[in-house]
Amino acid sequence: MYRLHKGYLLLSVLLLIIEILIAAYLNDSLIRPYGGDFLVVILLYCLMRSFLNLSVLRTSLIVLLISYLVEITQYFRLADILGVRSRVLRILMGSYFTWNDILSYTLGILFVILLEGMVSRYKQRSPAA
Repeated sequence: MYRLHKGYLLLSVLLLIIEILIAAYLNDSLIRPYGGDFLVVILLYCLMRSFLNLSVLRTSLIVLLISYLVEITQYFRLADILGVRSRVLRILMGSYFTWNDILSYTLGILFVILLEGMVSRYKQRSPAA
């Protein structure tokens, strides 16, 4: 069940750097609010696949459920209820519910499933080296 997959780990680090750059330097109305949420589920997916030997669909569903759960906690303002003061923790927990985030998470996971399917089909057609 556990294993280290260096390719997914490298993608995780790359996506984390992109997410940090988006958070630190972008304050637009498209990439930061939607692109960041789209990429964060891909980051979580790659991170899980780095260490766990789960199927594409199972990993995708777990990541999507976690993302939805985080968004639900934002709806109920869990960070405020718990009195979270740490800026970093508040960013991780989020503080504002929006259906657009749910849509971005869903589209990000659909993209992952589509891309993984394309890679799988490509590998099946390619002759073994």
